[in-house]
Amino acid sequence: MSAPTDDDHLMTLIERIAQRDEVALKALYDLTARKLYGLSLRVVGSAEAAEDALQETFVQVWRTAGDYRASLSPPMAWLGLIVRSRSLDSLRRRAAERSHLTQELDETLADTLEGDAPDPLDTSLASQQAWALHQCLGQLEHKQREVISLAYLRDLSHGELSERLALPLGTVKTWIRRGLDKLRDCMARFA
Repeated sequence: MSAPTDDDHLMTLIERIAQRDEVALKALYDLTARKLYGLSLRVVGSAEAAEDALQETFVQVWRTAGDYRASLSPPMAWLGLIVRSRSLDSLRRRAAERSHLTQELDETLADTLEGDAPDPLDTSLASQQAWALHQCLGQLEHKQREVISLAYLRDLSHGELSERLALPLGTVKTWIRRGLDKLRDCMARFA
């Protein structure tokens, strides 16, 4: 069958559909659905959405067949335009649905982030750093660990540490300096 004959046959079917001939609609579907489905699938990228767009296309053909004018476009071009339009509508609906879901997620995240609760990532990082510090403190000599702990946890000055531990001030300063150097080297391995 040559192309003009195919077009003639499709135009006849469309004319019959305009007269509400259901057999003609089925015949048009059987002849064109495969190509129109392929076109829709390329537009929407989903078999389910392409099937929906194809169904909407034939519903529109049923409703508007009387408006078809062969002088304006060949039948397959007219059908292709309809399926493309229905496919793009499907994409817009899906994008709007996703936008709505994204907006809800954004609002939920904003509420979560604005709260007084600590950020989970910061909490995790602080926990890892605390574990590393504990490991590094465990590698110090007992005296160095005690002096550094008192200096930083109890916020004692070098002079106060010297009095409290009954040690010379120079010794306290040396233990702190050496202990901090060891801690710095140890913590660098965990970074």
